[in-house]
Amino acid sequence: MLDLMKAVGLGLVVLLPLANPLTTVALFLGLAGNMNSAERNQQSLMASVYVFAILMVAWYAGQLVMDTFGISIPGLRIAGGLIVAFIGFRMLFPSQKAHESPEAKSKSEEMESDSGTNIAFVPLAMPSTAGPGTIAMIISSASTVRSGSSFPDWVIMVAPPLVFALIGVIVWASLRSSGAIMRWVGKGGIEAISRLMGFLLVCMGVQFIINGVLEIVKTYH
Repeated sequence: MLDLMKAVGLGLVVLLPLANPLTTVALFLGLAGNMNSAERNQQSLMASVYVFAILMVAWYAGQLVMDTFGISIPGLRIAGGLIVAFIGFRMLFPSQKAHESPEAKSKSEEMESDSGTNIAFVPLAMPSTAGPGTIAMIISSASTVRSGSSFPDWVIMVAPPLVFALIGVIVWASLRSSGAIMRWVGKGGIEAISRLMGFLLVCMGVQFIINGVLEIVKTYH
């Protein structure tokens, strides 16, 4: 049980900076202004379900995609590191707000012409929460775990779905209480937290690239 708690804790520490629910909260508030309470709650629940589904598919089908396209683990690490570092730099030095992204603008235009537009999948679940960096991290982690891990086999089977479910619950709770979070933290607080998360992501991305390069060096040494 202690191993399971360690694995779940590690998974949350790695994925939450990438998922960054607070950024999704700001995006949600920017897009859901014309929705009533019931519609907001429905979109919150659907977004969390979509996030869980995307993460599960990335974990269990990511290796198949890599094998199909002949992508190596070092190549995935370097590409994922570049994506994660790029996302981190954008969070550190934002050139636009979350609700000004192309996906958000597209949805805003749709909502102006159709009040029943679904924003749960795009942009809340993807790319805001389960974006390219999150997916690259999950596929890389899955490959690393399968090639050798200090955790018991049963922990490796149970921990990933549990981590993804917890992230889905965190996203759901954040969106459900988005108004209270914004009043409590404020726009300045969300920007400060996003910059801190961005710095962590830059560090993680650089480490990914270093690990990928080292693996290539060992392979051809």
